Amino acid sequence: MSAKITLRQKAEKTIARRHPWIFSGAIQSVKGNPEDGDILKVMTTNQSFAGRGYWNSQSQIRVRILSWDAEETIDREFWKKRLQRAIAARGDRKVCRLVHGESDYLPGLIVDRYDNWLVIQALTLGIEVRKNMIAEILAELLSPRGIYERSDVDVRELEGLSQAKGVLWGETPPETITIEENGVQYLVDIQNGQKTGFYLDQRDNRQIVHDILASSINPSELSVLNAFCYTGGFTMNAYRAGVRDVISVDSAESALDLAKRTTALNGFAISPEQFVQGDVFGVLREYRQAERRFDMIILDPPKFANSSRQVDRAARGYKDINLIAFQLLKAGGYLVTFSCSNAISDDLFQKIVFGALIDAGRDGQIVRRLHAADDHPIALTFPEGSYLKGLVCRVW
Repeated sequence: MSAKITLRQKAEKTIARRHPWIFSGAIQSVKGNPEDGDILKVMTTNQSFAGRGYWNSQSQIRVRILSWDAEETIDREFWKKRLQRAIAARGDRKVCRLVHGESDYLPGLIVDRYDNWLVIQALTLGIEVRKNMIAEILAELLSPRGIYERSDVDVRELEGLSQAKGVLWGETPPETITIEENGVQYLVDIQNGQKTGFYLDQRDNRQIVHDILASSINPSELSVLNAFCYTGGFTMNAYRAGVRDVISVDSAESALDLAKRTTALNGFAISPEQFVQGDVFGVLREYRQAERRFDMIILDPPKFANSSRQVDRAARGYKDINLIAFQLLKAGGYLVTFSCSNAISDDLFQKIVFGALIDAGRDGQIVRRLHAADDHPIALTFPEGSYLKGLVCRVW
């Protein structure tokens, strides 16, 4: 007998609305002794077909739905068609996110493209047991030089998985590769960099920062602070706009070294002293004590909240860093501030920034709302896919 689960009645509406997650508490019964990673049927209480997905008894999310079509078989051809659809949606882009998990109807799978190199993250057990097949299909479709795995992420522990990284197919990527975005070249460390090596989701927002700075009467007279700068994505766009006084702060020496090399690669003659290693909160407090002032401050911190239980602590962190930024801005300056925490909603983030503004005693206007680039789509049935949110505020 093929394995199947039967839903509790209260959970049927969620699945009918095509949300892809089935939590342990939504399941009334399990039949067929499925092994973790197996594909099984999902049935309603009256035994009508509700969906088909992969099972993991070790996760609070017991089933992740792959199909709501009773006639659709989850075989190699299914995975190929889903991958083809996601790839086609990105057009001819050579640097982009090719597969965005649940929002591309492939839950647990991330695929990023860096020209001739692909990087895979297998975030769930269901993808883990199929990652080699997925890599083979991607190789058939795209003929990359190599496919590298970066499943060295904490979220895998929730699936009962250890972290993993290494070559899945083809060649081993070099220490760094060079990509181009909006006229800027970037050095990317696929093997050891954050995420899959680069923050692809900020592509459009980097261009927005460039456009704001370039529209100034005298960009060369502006001062910019890029906090949590990583390898300098926003920094390069400030330089490209004509700004020369850019301070880039990050806690990771390896990221700053790559930012310096990227600066040189693009021909910007900037002093190494403008790249500051240290705790960002501490460095910004030092600038406040020294009464430093900036025309633009960019805050792109790492995720402060990994779950709803951490929201209060994360909110305090976001408020603290935004408060200091408001105090460091010149009148008429811009704060470009982000949160990548799924548990922090757009509305809550705006309230946090509002609270920081009030405590700083400043006036401010939202001039733009920012989100991830369009190669990071959000399925209408999966609002949890909206993780990156940002505000451009003009401050007085």
